[in-house]
Amino acid sequence: MSSSIILMIAAMGMVTYIPRMLPFVMLNGRELPPFLQRVLKNIPYAILGALIFPGVLYIQEDIRFGVVGAVSAFVLAYLGANIMVIIIGAIVTLSLFSLFL
Repeated sequence: MSSSIILMIAAMGMVTYIPRMLPFVMLNGRELPPFLQRVLKNIPYAILGALIFPGVLYIQEDIRFGVVGAVSAFVLAYLGANIMVIIIGAIVTLSLFSLFL
């Protein structure tokens, strides 16, 4: 490998490592404010929603499949169903929807 490729890989590694290391170094022994703690607790859910939502809408050529599946999963989740019930319920709903469409 040429030295420029090795240098580029090393630079990419540093760019990836520094943002992960800085919070540990800068916040060592400090307590975050309660508001910031609440915000950081919700970040995984927001990221998961941002990753899943576009895929839900474009599951088929027709957007109705994604909307029906998402609505059925949302209703089951709102009612407090277990995650397996939500998944199976959304699959059954989409199967019935495609059967009658």
